Formats: sequence, structure tokens, C-alpha cells
Amino acid sequence: MSDTSPADDPGVRRIDSSVPHSARVWNYFLGGKDHYPVDREAGERIRAVFPGMVDIARQSRQMLVRTVGYLAGEAGIRQFLDIGTGLPTVGNTHEVAQRLAPASRIVYVDNDPLVLVHAQALLTSTPEGATDYIEADVRDPGRILREAAGTLDFTRPTALMLMGILGLVADYDEAREIVRRLLAALPSGSYLALYDGSDTDPAYVEALGRYNTASGATPYTPRSPEQIGGYFTGLELLDPGIVSVSRWRAEDNPWGEPREVACFGGVARKP
Repeated sequence: MSDTSPADDPGVRRIDSSVPHSARVWNYFLGGKDHYPVDREAGERIRAVFPGMVDIARQSRQMLVRTVGYLAGEAGIRQFLDIGTGLPTVGNTHEVAQRLAPASRIVYVDNDPLVLVHAQALLTSTPEGATDYIEADVRDPGRILREAAGTLDFTRPTALMLMGILGLVADYDEAREIVRRLLAALPSGSYLALYDGSDTDPAYVEALGRYNTASGATPYTPRSPEQIGGYFTGLELLDPGIVSVSRWRAEDNPWGEPREVACFGGVARKP
């Protein structure tokens, strides 16, 4: 991204390029181009302490691709509410879902103004399906549900995707309540797909601690696999359960079981 582009485009003047944002730092880790010097600097500080951060980002994206592939394929889901979508890269939810089921309908949600600028890339759709974008915060599930209802039919099974977003909600009870409120609006047969950074690797925890202290960005809180599992209470957890994202249904890996990374998640069905 050009460092001068925000001044040239009225659509991005709300963006604060002096403070890193998680979506832009993540885009940097994934090899994207939509980030500022402050995001790259924050990313490099994390990598200096924890070189495996790029591996987490890429393994997380691969879990997303496998998850959407399962939901749009074997599970027959045709609606996706993807909250905390981040900046478009490769293997976005609508691309995977509509490749398998062209009539799929997807709503993306994020609160980074730069994602809004790039929403046009997210809003491409097959003629049979639909995509939409909502600028909203995960802490406002009521607004998200109201606006998403313009594209999604919440009387039909829907996949709720919370991929790497709840770590930005510092209070665990609040994060669980957000999940509960969102799931309460969805019918039986819906799915929750979720992963978050975990406290299983001390180097990762240290890197996040330094990022949280020095960056000025919204802090990210890693949680234990047991806490991540708590988001799925009352749901039917699919095999293999709560695992490292690198190991969620990665059986076709020709090199054997992938190395565990410090990001855990799972997929579950609402009974």
C-alpha cells in the first residue's frame, strides 16, 4: 500500500495509519499488500520475539478454507455470517462457498475502515448468490444481526464464523455472551466455526504481550484451549474437537500430521 494513498482517497480518510490495526497486521503476515508502515513495524516486532507468527496466520487461513469447504459441501450450508473477516486475501469465505454452492449468501462484518474501502473485492458474487458487507464491531451483536437480516434469512441454517476475533474482547464472559447472543438468533442446524490465539506457546504469549503494551492497538488476549472450547457449550462439536488450527481435518496432508501452532478452534452444530 502506498503511504500517501489515504490522503488521496476521501474514502479512507477515517483510517488512523499512526496506530496498527489487527486486520492490517494479519494481512501483512499473510503476504498481502493492504497495510501501513506502522502495521509492518508491529508485525516485525512480533516476529522478532515469535518467528512462528506467520505460520499461525497461514495455518489459520487454511483452517478457514477447509471449514467453509465442509460447511458448503457436506453440511449443505448456504448462508455465512463472517464476523471479523479482515482484509481480502486468498481463500475468502465467499470464494470457497460459492465455488462449491453458487447460491451461497455471505455477509462479512468488520470494524476496520480499510476493510470498508476494499469491500468491493468482498462483494463480488455469483449471479445465484449474494454477498454483503457491514461495518460494525463484534461487541454489538444486535446491530450485526439486524443489518445481516437484509441479506440472510435467519429462519434457515447459517454458519456463524468468528475466526480470530474474540481475542480482541478482553473480558472472557463478555466474549461468551457475544457468542451466545449471536447463536440465539440462529435456528437448529446452524453451525459455529471459531478459532483464536491460545496460551499454549510461551513465546507467542510473550510476543502478544509486547504488542499489546507497545503498539497502542486494541489488545489481543490469548486463551486456553479449554476457554476456547467454552464457546461451544451446548453445541454438537464435530470431530476432531478443539484442536490446533493446523490439525483441524488436515488428513490429506502428504507429510503427516502438521505441527501444532498456538491457535485453537473447532466447528460445532446447533442442535
